[in-house]
Amino acid sequence: MKFGVFDHMDRAGGGLGRQFEDRLRLIELYEKSGFHAYHLAEHHATPLGMAPSPSVFLAAVAQRTRTLRFGPLVYTVNLYHPLRLIDEICMLDQMSNGRLELGVGRGISPYEVGYYGIDPATGPERFAEALDVILKGLTEKVLNHDGKYFTYRNVPMEMVPVQRPYPPLWYGANSLESADRLAKLGSNAVVGMKAEGVGQFSARYRAAWKALGRLEAEMPMIGLSRHILVGDTDKEAQSAARRAFALWYDALIHLWRANGVGLPRQMIPAEFEAALDGGYIVAGSPATVRERLKRDNDVAGINYCLCRLAFGDLSFEESAHSVDLFAREVMPAL
Repeated sequence: MKFGVFDHMDRAGGGLGRQFEDRLRLIELYEKSGFHAYHLAEHHATPLGMAPSPSVFLAAVAQRTRTLRFGPLVYTVNLYHPLRLIDEICMLDQMSNGRLELGVGRGISPYEVGYYGIDPATGPERFAEALDVILKGLTEKVLNHDGKYFTYRNVPMEMVPVQRPYPPLWYGANSLESADRLAKLGSNAVVGMKAEGVGQFSARYRAAWKALGRLEAEMPMIGLSRHILVGDTDKEAQSAARRAFALWYDALIHLWRANGVGLPRQMIPAEFEAALDGGYIVAGSPATVRERLKRDNDVAGINYCLCRLAFGDLSFEESAHSVDLFAREVMPAL
């Protein structure tokens, strides 16, 4: 079991410059605490994502850390020119001496991609072609491609990543059917389901991996992401988590609410108690968090425990205390 951190970088209140600095200080703490990687979301025109250019923030992460791996989860690939994204991927991997984790996706919000003039209906097809171009560009000296959305003739690929053929791939999965495709691609996966659903996904992924003749020891990571807050007592942790979760959830639905529609998939309950009962939030004393994670991790069959440790208006001090308790009293038991 490895442990990672997922971060929406949702608006915390106060100055944005202070939020960036506090988050970088937390990321330094993640490294010292033994986390495997830091994963940053990409969102636009919404308080859910105050780091809409992941590469810019991750360049700072590369300089503030030495061993922690990091990357976008995910680059909204349909908003990039493939050649530009290839360059950014290579630069980050070089600047960090090969610590980049490459998360890719088409973008879940039709409003965010729509603001950029991208037709959401073309999203899956456009993403598949763009990813093909990007992987070619990362592995070939000269890029040639003739497709529906992109055409390139003899483009020199001067930039190369440290990790060959390219940095580890990550994808956010929301269906059992995607397990077969991701296993074939060799991609790590973060699954947006309850523990029982993740367990079904994990079993299907492992079966597909085995059917391809690949070794169990080389299987990519399958992760489940949850809000986690550890405090000295259940009451203390759950009080802070309830307050911060309300602000995070308000940011989550911001664009959907502004357009008069609900979320396309009600994966996370709006009510704190329901989210706590369902395991979407794990908040409490070290013993409470430890027991809940162990139970759900076993059901989910995961090998990557992905934690949202900073969300809403949690202060640096609240998150840092939570990270310290998690690293000392939860991680060793898992």
